[in-house]
Amino acid sequence: MRKCYDMKLQQFPAKNVAVTMLNAIQNSNTLQVTCGGCQSAHTAAIAVLCAERGIASHLLLRGEQPEILTGYNLMSTLYGNVTYVPRNIYADRENMLKDYAKSVAGNSGSVISFGDITQNSSTTELSTANLMEFDVSRSDRNLQRKFLIVNEGAGDSVALLGMIRLVQYLSQSHLLGKERALKFVIDAGTGTTAVGLGLAALCLGLPWEVHAVMLADKIDGYKQQEERLISEFQNHFNVQFSDHNINEDGGIVYWVERGRPRRFGNVLEGEVEACQQIAQQTGILVDPVYTLAAWETAMLLSSKEDDRESEVVMLHTGGTLGMFGLAQRYRNYFGMLQKGPNCS
Repeated sequence: MRKCYDMKLQQFPAKNVAVTMLNAIQNSNTLQVTCGGCQSAHTAAIAVLCAERGIASHLLLRGEQPEILTGYNLMSTLYGNVTYVPRNIYADRENMLKDYAKSVAGNSGSVISFGDITQNSSTTELSTANLMEFDVSRSDRNLQRKFLIVNEGAGDSVALLGMIRLVQYLSQSHLLGKERALKFVIDAGTGTTAVGLGLAALCLGLPWEVHAVMLADKIDGYKQQEERLISEFQNHFNVQFSDHNINEDGGIVYWVERGRPRRFGNVLEGEVEACQQIAQQTGILVDPVYTLAAWETAMLLSSKEDDRESEVVMLHTGGTLGMFGLAQRYRNYFGMLQKGPNCS
């Protein structure tokens, strides 16, 4: 069996994309609006990062307030301003975010998105080499009060800059380097992190493949997301890519079906015990909603006999705090852990 490496992203899952977006905002008159699930790591990360920068965050969470605040939900509540939104309204995320931002902004504020900022900026001199130095706030410094909308899961093209930064770091010679053929495996919620990883490998000319396990949508939805993000990235930053790294499906990401498909957020019997077994045997904690799917896919890829020249790397996106929320929802499954997986 080939080696399968597990690489963990610090603190919040893949939220260096959020860091990149918020680093550009230095105006204390900026307020931020985003959305996510009740146990969204994205909203928690945004709330913390905004608070550290003196920015007020407004977080629209899907569904009802839990009986006990815990995990990412607790972090979001402590650091940000949380509003719970009925599921039927949340389903139309774009209008929900705009309507909320407009209602809070009133007549004294302006509602903008990162797309608005980058489109209004002069990007003619941008290249792959200096994308990381782009300051998205420079075109709107004169606004007295701004309500900035960040899409669910940081699903904006400017967020891809964070993944380029991450890949630049990982491809240093003392880490993964630039020469090794690697197969990256990652779980896909909105798919933004996976697309960013693939785009970064393309920009930097790395022999890396990205395999993303689809958790929240069908393959057509993820391909549309991939096309949208790449198109917006090219338009915003005036960058063109060659086709030599495009896969046989016409994209930069291999979208993989989950081994046991289900409605997003659901946990199946035996998966909590599987997470416990992996933790005890490897010291790596995965969760049944996100990272377990990536782990299983990485193990499958590493066991294949047809390609011994490439190594498999699972990019661990976190999920640890999310386990607390799952323990509330799936009490029976987590209650079975008291005896341990090998005890009668």
